Amino acid sequence: METNGVKVKANLSDGVNNQEIETPNNITIKGILGLLMANVETAEDEDEENGGKFKKNMRRKKVISLGMGDPTAYSCFHSPDVAQNAVLETLASHKFNGYSPTVGLPQTRRAIADYLSSDLTEKLCADDVYVTAGCTQAIEIALSILARPGANILLPRPGFPIYALCAAFRHIEVRYFDLVPDKGWEVDLKAVEALADRNTIGIVVINPGNPCGNVYSYQHLQEIAETAKKLRTIVIADEVYGHLAFGAKPFVSMGVFGAIAPVLTLGSLSKRWLVPGWRLGWLVTNDPNGTFKNPKFVERIKKYCDICGGPATFIQAAVPRIIQQTEEVFFRKTINLLKWTADICCEKIKEIPCISCPHKPEGSMAVMVKLNLSLLTDISDDIDFCFKLAKEESVILLPGLAVGLKNWIRITFAADPSSLEEALGRLKSFCQRHSYQENGHC
Repeated sequence: METNGVKVKANLSDGVNNQEIETPNNITIKGILGLLMANVETAEDEDEENGGKFKKNMRRKKVISLGMGDPTAYSCFHSPDVAQNAVLETLASHKFNGYSPTVGLPQTRRAIADYLSSDLTEKLCADDVYVTAGCTQAIEIALSILARPGANILLPRPGFPIYALCAAFRHIEVRYFDLVPDKGWEVDLKAVEALADRNTIGIVVINPGNPCGNVYSYQHLQEIAETAKKLRTIVIADEVYGHLAFGAKPFVSMGVFGAIAPVLTLGSLSKRWLVPGWRLGWLVTNDPNGTFKNPKFVERIKKYCDICGGPATFIQAAVPRIIQQTEEVFFRKTINLLKWTADICCEKIKEIPCISCPHKPEGSMAVMVKLNLSLLTDISDDIDFCFKLAKEESVILLPGLAVGLKNWIRITFAADPSSLEEALGRLKSFCQRHSYQENGHC
């Protein structure tokens, strides 16, 4: 697979600071998963052309994807009835077929502000909220309004690749800081300080973590905010997995620390309400000190919203009822299911010698596992591993390169337990088949 590269600064975990390395700048998760799926289809086509001579254990298995963070692919994850009914009612009312204000319907902005305020010490108002077409558009808006000549942004590694892609389009230099796996994927704050300068426009923090499944403590989030204050920059808090925490640490919103350093909070309905296809997200200014109240800044956001538009009006109109009437039992059921599947994932990984999990997931829907290539005979890297796995076992996993860590793998555990166990069983068989021991090398 060919990718174009861009040179970026990074603080490497081996202690070599600010070295230039080649990192793909046009990688997207959907793009790589599409190539992996095509590899499954190619294998089936080759089997047909060869008269069905593929080995039986490698042939025409049902495809199981643990690559995309879309739990709706599995019947055990479904949105609450109130969400479906609210959308049907707003659509049937014929009141929401026209354009909405580009910053969002007033009642939608108020509902989101009230919902998020329950996690904060300072109450948000409707004007703090901008409704977006999913969290991806919130990312694009945040980077676009902050961009300026010579700007750089600090991104976590591993992290969500859309940030680097959006930064490239806005000519923002990307600088990566490492997350430390042995410390629950905490931010390496010394690396952040070493990378930042007067042109740093923000520090991105993803909590609960994608792709690592980490949940940050109150203390660590406060330390991040204090670091941002010291560096005179802001925090971009990606909380698309907000409240999806099932470990010992509860979810704490970064907005709690908005009085220490300004926070742009990004989120959506997609994960907690299990409706990713509805594309209903938000960008919120958590800023008790008024940094984001500058009229020029507000006008810049509004003009950008004018350019890109937002989600469908009838979806926006359903949001107040969805937020206010979804029962707690729905959220508990989702959390319990994710905890169950996360446990299954970690237990099955222990049975596979060439894969290790440095930190058990505590939230979100995915976990990062490290490959030990020295135990495999004919696997060159994580890309090779995932493509051969897709071809031979019809199991789709995301190579770590897509999220910034070569020779790691992201596994999404938001799947029904039987499919998850089947996929991880095939993964174990694949690793055994490609191991040195299996091939007579002891």
